[in-house]
Amino acid sequence: MNIGITCYPVYGGSGVVATELGKALAGRGHHVHFIAYSMPFRLGHVAGNITFHEVNVNTYPLFEYPPYSLALTSKMVDVVHHEELDLMHVHYAIPHATSAVQAQQILKQKDERVPVVTTLHGTDITLVGRDPSFRPVVNYSINESDGVTAVSKFLRRETHEHFDIESEIEVIPNFIDTDRFQRANKDHFKQALCPNGEKVIVHVSNFRPVKRAQDVVEVFHKLCGEGLCDLKLLLVGDGPDRVPTEHLARELGVYEDVRFLGKQEPIEEILSIADVFLMPSGSETFGLAALEAMACGVPVVCSDIGGLPELVPDEEAGFLCPLGDVGALTDRTRRILTDEDLHDRMARAARRRAVGAYSLDEIVPRYEAYYEEVRERSLAAA
Repeated sequence: MNIGITCYPVYGGSGVVATELGKALAGRGHHVHFIAYSMPFRLGHVAGNITFHEVNVNTYPLFEYPPYSLALTSKMVDVVHHEELDLMHVHYAIPHATSAVQAQQILKQKDERVPVVTTLHGTDITLVGRDPSFRPVVNYSINESDGVTAVSKFLRRETHEHFDIESEIEVIPNFIDTDRFQRANKDHFKQALCPNGEKVIVHVSNFRPVKRAQDVVEVFHKLCGEGLCDLKLLLVGDGPDRVPTEHLARELGVYEDVRFLGKQEPIEEILSIADVFLMPSGSETFGLAALEAMACGVPVVCSDIGGLPELVPDEEAGFLCPLGDVGALTDRTRRILTDEDLHDRMARAARRRAVGAYSLDEIVPRYEAYYEEVRERSLAAA
């Protein structure tokens, strides 16, 4: 197939999944065209049957804000027409689904037809989409899409609860390359960060308040106060809550044992030296960072919210804790760190679940089958 993919090219779960999906589809013989305002960061470069089409937004004094969604619509029309795309797959409802539906309407006037598949990832439904100024547009764009997928059952429920959706929503979860994300011997790396062989707690996020990174430091402080002094905490990522989190680590006297590593690629090297992955988020529609940890054989301790219960079986691949319950997070993390048999059992279970249910080979064929289903419906409707 000749497939167009539009996503946010910056660091973030939806862009990562969209880019990895495109690369995987290209590896399976499809021709993939990425359409975005910059090169997706996980793409790196184009090669073989992957093409990147940059959306250029011209600025004029008339416009206070550059009209990206209109420029994107125009670029989609151009790419569909000249590259003869079979299908457009857009990730995130606004503005991507909106622009794709507009492009579809324009192309119809030329007797050209391209089905649109929209994948909902999270905040496009749970946060941005509920803004009264966006809600009618999100509602329309989803209903006008030829196919709609969501990355978790939780997100599908949220979408039906908060929007007037007539379309069927197919749940196709996120995935990772489990060949890339697997535990590797990184003793040299661990020696550099943990010279005395300390056990390692890892947290990865974009350091927005909803990720509750300060709770991670609170847990670490409590563990150290209980006598677990042979520990290091690695915090990966950057964002608005990083500085307050650094201040808290200093105030609690644990800063010397905490490493703020910033944004890191490849993250699997850090996960390969982790003993526990801590994710106390206030909102997660899926939990891609947790899946990457599980694939590397790292037990996960996380909040019992959103899509995380679908991903992390409680007491099997890790522990689910009540939202904001630092005491419970501390207790479950301590249990994993101090019970080698429990740690090893959970580590193996985490890896098995990642490979068995969320691998590239498991999920990408589901997208291919869904594409064919949508194309057939679209042709029948025409």
